[in-house]
Formats: sequence, structure tokens, C-alpha cells
Amino acid sequence: MRRHRTAAGILMTLSALLTGGLVSTTTAQAAPSGTAQAPPAEVRTVPLAEQRTTRTFWTAERMRSATPLDLHLTPQAARSPKAPETSGSTPTVVLPTAPTAPTAFPQAGGPWTGDGTVVSTSGRVFFTFQGRTASCSGNAVTSQNASTVITAGHCVKYQGSWHTNWVFVPAYDNGNAPYGQWTATRTLTTPQWEASEDINHDVAAAVVAPLNGQKLTSVVGAQGIQFNGGYNKRMYAFGFPAASPYDGSKLIYCSGNSSKDFLFSQDHSLACNMTGGSSGGPWFTGFDETTGTGLQVSVNSFGYTFLPNRMFGPYFGDVAKALYDKAQTS
Repeated sequence: MRRHRTAAGILMTLSALLTGGLVSTTTAQAAPSGTAQAPPAEVRTVPLAEQRTTRTFWTAERMRSATPLDLHLTPQAARSPKAPETSGSTPTVVLPTAPTAPTAFPQAGGPWTGDGTVVSTSGRVFFTFQGRTASCSGNAVTSQNASTVITAGHCVKYQGSWHTNWVFVPAYDNGNAPYGQWTATRTLTTPQWEASEDINHDVAAAVVAPLNGQKLTSVVGAQGIQFNGGYNKRMYAFGFPAASPYDGSKLIYCSGNSSKDFLFSQDHSLACNMTGGSSGGPWFTGFDETTGTGLQVSVNSFGYTFLPNRMFGPYFGDVAKALYDKAQTS
């Protein structure tokens, strides 16, 4: 994906990325006391007729031929970054896991050859956008409804248009869906992304229908999630990049010490060479390479073309928490 932004009179291109992830089961904690209430998420309810069509739409051939979505931000999209959401907010954690010393760290991008929950719960996201098939990545997270997937905002809606035929394919394998295709019943994004495609809030969720009488996380597992956890963490990012040199057939990961974007966003920053198709894939802190579990704190979102091999992902603060709470109770 590509996005264009202007700041200080200079037009800059952002190459947005598309991705996938996973999680473990538990109930979310209440919003931190003393924190201003975030606005409710924007929601699209998928018509039953569309859900029925989607179940047969995504053939192996269509999945293989789906391309990363190319996005273009207008010059007006380059506005002054908003204040970070850390002020006045306390960390909220759902299903914490104990971190272990990394053995594949750092990694600028390569196939995940390990095992664990991340293998079965990371997946590709497929959808139709303006008449063409496209792909992102997504992550099944612990939730009250056991049916919530976290992804990027541009992976559910762009240019005023909600994507259709939306499915999540965990453990995608070169046209195969070993755990089935999970059809969205609702897709949600942040008010800031819906209103102006604010890159600081490029976060979304989907609630998927049961498949063969079972709910998503009872089949593939789930990953923990954390809000207001701060910056400058050891991170692992996962996704299914589909643009060269990748082809979307394998789960790819990056790992390293993250930092905060010093340019035009409030996003996390990580050395990573994942390409289009990885957007929406999860970023984990406290990731255990043996169990393949961690706490999701961001998603793959975009990259600056003049900073190659660096990925950026939105900070999960109160706005992302409100989105998650709306999704998990849907």
C-alpha cells in the first residue's frame, strides 16, 4: 500500500503495509478509572446475504491472486501529530504472559520457523475493495465473544468505502485454509480513522461468525492484548507480506527494540522489511518464542519511502481500547 503525506511543505510518500497475528483467552478488564472516555468505534454490520456470498467467494485461486491494497493520502492528511495517549492513562492488560530471553532477536524480516500459538492464530485477511480483491493480515485476540480479530483501519475501510467479502484465514498456507475461512459479521474502526484516516489511529477489528458450530479462538487459540503500555519496548511483528520480495504464502516476522516515530506520527517504529500485505499484523511485547504468545500492542500500519526497511504501528491507547471493548462485546 502507498500513502502520500505533506509536512513542512514537503510531499512525502508513505508505503502502508498489510499483515496478520494471534492470541489466548480471558475477559477484558474495565477501562482505567480517571481516564477520559474515548468515543465509540465506528461499525459496519455485514448483511446476511453478503455473509452467505462471502463463504463461497474466496477460492484458493482468488486468495493467491489478491493483491495488497494501494492507498494514497492527500496532502491535507499531513497534520500536526496529536498528543500521545499516555498522559493520564494507566496500562490495561488482558491475559499477560511472562517474557523470555529472545533467541531470534533482532530480525529485520524472515520466515517464522518456530512453533507455538502464533503459527495457528496469525492469518491473512481478504476482502473486496472498489471491485478488486485485496489482502491484509490479522490477529485473533482474547475476547468475551471469542470471535474478535484485530487488524489495521485501512484493512476494513478506505476512502469512505467499507470493504466487503471480508474473511480471516488463520494459518494461511499458499491458498489453503487449514482452520477454515472466518466470515465477518461486523467490522469496526476508530472514529479518527473513519472521519479523516488519521494514521495515529489506523486500527480496526472484526467480529467473525462461528464456523462449523465453533467460535474462532476455541479453534485457533488467542493472544493477549495491552493498552497504554508505553513506548521503547522489545517487539515482535508478524504478518503475511505479499509484495516483492515476499509472496503472501508464509508467515513472516521481525523483531527488535522499538522506538517512537520522531517524524509525523505518534506511532511505534521498528526495523522491519515487511511489504504490502502485512498491514494489520500484530506487534507483540513480552513475546515468548517457545509458546508463541505475547501481548499485542500495535499492528503493522505504514512505512516512509525515504526510510526503507522500517515499519510503523499505531499506539494502543484509550481509543484502541474503546474499539476493542466494542468489538469483544458484539
